[in-house]
Amino acid sequence: MSETRADIHPEAATDERRAAPDSSLAERWYVAITMCVVYTLSICDRYSISTVLEPIRKELHLSDANIAFLTGVSLAIFYVLFGFPLSWLIDRKSRRAIIGACLIAWSALTVATGLARNYWQLLLARVGVGVGEAGGTPGANSMLSDYFPPARRPMALQIFSLGAPIGAWLGSQVAGAIAYRFGWRTMFLALGIPGILVGALVLLTIREPARGCLDCGRNRDARPPFLETMRVMLRQPSAVHLIIGSSVVALWGWGLMWWTPTFLMRSYGLNVDQAGAMLGPVHLIGGSLAMIASTWLLSRPWLSSEQRILRLLGLNVALATLVTAVIYSTHSLALTRVLFWLYIPSIYVYIGPGFGILNNLARPGMRAVYCATVLFTANLGNLIIAPQVVGWLSDWFAPQHIADAESLRLAMLCLVPTGFWAAWHYFLSARHVLDDARRLAESN
Repeated sequence: MSETRADIHPEAATDERRAAPDSSLAERWYVAITMCVVYTLSICDRYSISTVLEPIRKELHLSDANIAFLTGVSLAIFYVLFGFPLSWLIDRKSRRAIIGACLIAWSALTVATGLARNYWQLLLARVGVGVGEAGGTPGANSMLSDYFPPARRPMALQIFSLGAPIGAWLGSQVAGAIAYRFGWRTMFLALGIPGILVGALVLLTIREPARGCLDCGRNRDARPPFLETMRVMLRQPSAVHLIIGSSVVALWGWGLMWWTPTFLMRSYGLNVDQAGAMLGPVHLIGGSLAMIASTWLLSRPWLSSEQRILRLLGLNVALATLVTAVIYSTHSLALTRVLFWLYIPSIYVYIGPGFGILNNLARPGMRAVYCATVLFTANLGNLIIAPQVVGWLSDWFAPQHIADAESLRLAMLCLVPTGFWAAWHYFLSARHVLDDARRLAESN
């Protein structure tokens, strides 16, 4: 590494494995694609269990409220306890090492889910899988922000976010096919083992970038205390509304998706393979196309304004909310199948732009905490509040409190209007984002 680079980035001179600011285009996209694979495995391992909610519930003789706690709430417990401490560590230590270790850990615990023989073993295994969200996603966001300059971050993070539809496809169609033929325990073994290998690949082939190497200003190397980071964030109305909007989208969109395979099985008599086969292609094709199309839009000059991007996100969620009202009220499987192609792609559009704008609003040493905050609130919504409330309502609406197809339908319809709440926060964020970005630039 040259003397000039060592003078500019003394931290980089102490570790020959660190990436220089002028990393090649090939290396940058290798890192982006690898982080996309990490995100794919995180989504797959987290959401595959929603595909087999009904078989697990029947085998363990559980109510809807109990299965929601076992599969959704348990997954979020680790993040609630360790998400912020890990994000603080990510802003100070090697992100490559943390991402690789977390991937190996949550993949091993996915395997443990398949080996579980009773309720408590399954519960403990699912608690540990939450390490994926706590360590993998904030670390990847922070690392990619040091491989791509500010103008390219929304697009790069949208590419990274393609892991969501690919992971959801693996966790629905592929997982459903394996579970139908070999049982739900074999499904977890098949999905968990590859992650251990990818974790080793991350540790061996990716270089840690110099933190803040692509950002200008005197604060790029600062690593402020956690409470200072929170104070800075809470003084940015655009960041606060963006975090709330993204979290409520997770509550609405992914909360509904958590119960959708079970909804299809109960309402239309599908088996786990048929339900997965209906949802899988929509996630893979529709979700990927939605993210690719939005990535292309982000590169257009007329969408260079973050204000316009936020308004587009709000409009997308509002229109999709109307679609979900029809999906969960109609009794037509044919209409439901068609409307999934409008609803499911909509829940992918916000991920990349949302993370990209949030990273641009944060100083380099604060990015992991900003990311951890939105993931913390999103996990509260889509893994704790939505599954558990829908489960409780389903049991409550049912005759003799034994959940059935209609009780689940009513419970899910109660969740639908929250999509309008999310859209409202995106529009509010758009009002403030230009002023907040200007104040951030002036403080650097």
